[in-house]
Amino acid sequence: MAEQLTGRRGVEPTAPANPWPALWAMVIGFFMILVDSTIVTIATPVIREKLNTDYNNVIWVTSAYLLAYAVPLLITGRLGDRVGPKKIYLIGLAIFTLSSLWCGLTDSISMLITARVVQGLGASLMTPQTMAVITRTFPPTARGKAMALWGATAGVATLVGPILGGVLVDGPGWEWIFFINVPVGIIGFVLAMRLVPELETHSHKFDWLGVFLSAAAMFLIVFGIQEGPTYDWGTIKGWISVPLLIIAGLVLFAVFLFWQAKNKNEPLIPLSLFKDRNFSLSNLAIACVSFCITSFAFPFTLWAQTARGWTPTQSALLMAPMALMTGFLAPVVGRLTDKVHPRILASTGFAASAVALIWLTFVVNTTSAVWEILAAMALFGLGNAFLWAPLAATATRNLPMKAAGAGSGVYNATRQVGAVLGSAAIAAVISARLTANLGPMASAANAGQEAPGTKLPPQVGVPFSTAMSQSLWLPVIALLVGLFISLFFAAPSHREVRTRGKHAARTPSADPAPEPA
Repeated sequence: MAEQLTGRRGVEPTAPANPWPALWAMVIGFFMILVDSTIVTIATPVIREKLNTDYNNVIWVTSAYLLAYAVPLLITGRLGDRVGPKKIYLIGLAIFTLSSLWCGLTDSISMLITARVVQGLGASLMTPQTMAVITRTFPPTARGKAMALWGATAGVATLVGPILGGVLVDGPGWEWIFFINVPVGIIGFVLAMRLVPELETHSHKFDWLGVFLSAAAMFLIVFGIQEGPTYDWGTIKGWISVPLLIIAGLVLFAVFLFWQAKNKNEPLIPLSLFKDRNFSLSNLAIACVSFCITSFAFPFTLWAQTARGWTPTQSALLMAPMALMTGFLAPVVGRLTDKVHPRILASTGFAASAVALIWLTFVVNTTSAVWEILAAMALFGLGNAFLWAPLAATATRNLPMKAAGAGSGVYNATRQVGAVLGSAAIAAVISARLTANLGPMASAANAGQEAPGTKLPPQVGVPFSTAMSQSLWLPVIALLVGLFISLFFAAPSHREVRTRGKHAARTPSADPAPEPA
């Protein structure tokens, strides 16, 4: 036990005097893994053509990564608490970098999906460590700015992914959306080795039954939703059916929650964290944001490259205003995060984002002007700037030091679960809308997708655009749910208000446990 609570040479580690260099070093890897959550989106038609596969298999290239990313997050946060966030982060970065090379070298869709699973596992090791380092090294008065950088990185990376993907697909080829991670990963590894401090570790037991139940539940639900249209929401084989898989997943999830409540040792999800109202609400809200971003990208990209015949780069550049607005406003929102009620910031972000996507449903057609699309995207980026950083800061504001890894693991797992469900749900909605709008012409639309950048004929392009426009209402609904949730955020605690201004910041280790709302 003594060894677990000490750093190198038997000296107990302490937070660095200036924690910013360590955070910037970890942000490089964090940015990279989040870019990979969406970078494949823009390359979907090209990968489908080059690897000679179908649309549903290409969706699994993204879903497999998101699923492998999301499920282990609940335990990798704890692993960072026990072994040390620096060690786990470096192991994850090495796995992620090597598996990226593997992804680029594959020549079959099955091998690409397998490599993406390994890549997702590496990402799951890295992500909780970034939030844990912030919580454990920054004093409460500076934590909002640090979380603003973390949240802005998440927001910008998620939106930059398709843009970078378009440039690489049209340039050196789709393989380079993975190859580019190799030099970035090496640089990030060296910087993290030098700049990230060794932090105090805490002894933890691992809830392996909880890991199994949560993983099985998530896989069954995601597989059932995504593969539902393939099997017409009926029988898969013998007595196994799509509804049975989804119901079994929901039952396992209920059993998982029951076990977490009954486990008196150390559950995978410390349910006591949810006594803090803002932590609970932030988790629900970030799931809505991730669901929206993932489910928005697929129909928009398919529409741009098929109904309008734009190249991957041209399609990706339509999203440039999102990334620019989010990146430009990130410092502004970061300063506001420690001063303005989280309800105001989050509700502004959800409302602006919802209006932007509703606007987009009217311009996703075969005749809209480019400026109309860019204007809607700019508003969408503005809304996102008010979501990522404030939600992250609000979720972690009252986390005690010993629960930093668990809390960040829960928050990141919730965020990724939203992305996984968004990816699966939009696949089902797109399939249903294509069938409803195209009918017998659906095969013609699929043929058009075989050649990215080839515009569909009007008799197919118009109903195809309608199908994609209707699909965009799914992320709109997610944003409206998030808006409703954000209205219930509580004001910052009196303790944090008093520490701002003239009072000196206390050390992170002095933070109390979360107070029930």
